[in-house]
Amino acid sequence: MTTTPAPRALLQAMFQAAIEAAQPSHCIPPHLPAAPKGRLIVIGAGKASAAMAQAVEQHWPGPLSGLVVTRYGYAVPCERIEIVEASHPVPDAAGMQAAQRMLELVANLQADDTVLCLISGGGSSLLALPLDGISLEDKQALNRALLASGATIGEMNCVRRHLSAIKGGRLAAACHPAQVITLAISDVPGDKLGDIASGPTVGDATTCEDALAIVRRYGMDLPDSLRAVLESGRGESVKPDDPRLARTRTTLIATPQMALEAAAAVARVAGITPYILGDSLEGEARDVGKVMAGIALQTAMRGQPFPAPCVLLSGGETTVTVRGNGRGGRNVEFLLALGIALDGHEGIHALAGDTDGVDGQEDIAGAVLAPDTLQRAWDLAIRPRDSLDNNDGHGFFQALGDSVITGPTLTNVNDFRAILIT
Repeated sequence: MTTTPAPRALLQAMFQAAIEAAQPSHCIPPHLPAAPKGRLIVIGAGKASAAMAQAVEQHWPGPLSGLVVTRYGYAVPCERIEIVEASHPVPDAAGMQAAQRMLELVANLQADDTVLCLISGGGSSLLALPLDGISLEDKQALNRALLASGATIGEMNCVRRHLSAIKGGRLAAACHPAQVITLAISDVPGDKLGDIASGPTVGDATTCEDALAIVRRYGMDLPDSLRAVLESGRGESVKPDDPRLARTRTTLIATPQMALEAAAAVARVAGITPYILGDSLEGEARDVGKVMAGIALQTAMRGQPFPAPCVLLSGGETTVTVRGNGRGGRNVEFLLALGIALDGHEGIHALAGDTDGVDGQEDIAGAVLAPDTLQRAWDLAIRPRDSLDNNDGHGFFQALGDSVITGPTLTNVNDFRAILIT
């Protein structure tokens, strides 16, 4: 007879399984290319890039060299590939210098050479090399404006691609005539290659005018230097039909769907039926939380659209439009809105967290929600709706001891949400 774990333990086990499913140590080896006639140069960026580089080193028999950039605290030991740490989500000088060195590393390659590019979520901020005439301070201002705007990740990355000297296919173009093989861990809805780290090795069909439209749509206050680049068309990205990209290919080695399926397997073992609602859900975090609450309540009270016991799983990347002065975080904002809408309904528990271990700008993956969460908050004189209005989900769940802290996970397959209905 199957013994069902306690709700919190089961939710955390599913989250851990989702993270483990995307670990580079077992995702990288099956996708390594054949040895080239010439050199193998390894480059990359993202929160998983150092772990990806380590996996390459451990399974590559021949000579190699290279450079990857990852988030502070996400480095792992490598012998032949240099690991540089830089800031995320707001870029810094270390990321800019690493991006410049990466371009220098791939300059003057030959047709017999191969560039192995290791890309994962977070690469947009970590590869911060602005076009000429744009300062690092301007790029930092851009990232802050994007993070606070409520724009989708696709919209954010469209703007970034047109203000960068390395994104939007420019890195692959710089490698020409060498072969470029990109191994990517997806952290974006729909696994769109151009949105993973803003597509440094992928041709980009969007335009400067598209980027400008996004800026106008969200009323972003950009420095004059950035606006001038977009308005002049000087920031046009490398297009998919560019001949310099003829010898490039990209393979997805880990995706949000894979992570959700791993979590679903844990639920089945525990005797709980999983339902994957989607791996690419988007929208304002608080709105998605309210909608998910409606589905959970219908399931709990009426057995529709799913019979209980069950767990509703979803991935994707929601957004937060910052209105208050709280610490933000889309997963905790989702969870707080979900909890308010559930209003303490018995038998519904939930966890929401980012698989990279970082929700917003906090080194906290997310949080857990229980039927007594709101009451415990009231007992501490914390008003749940006030916390939500202030974008302070992190402060809310931390005060209750319900934060989920993983530390650096060394991977990133986007957000993970699980609603358990017993």
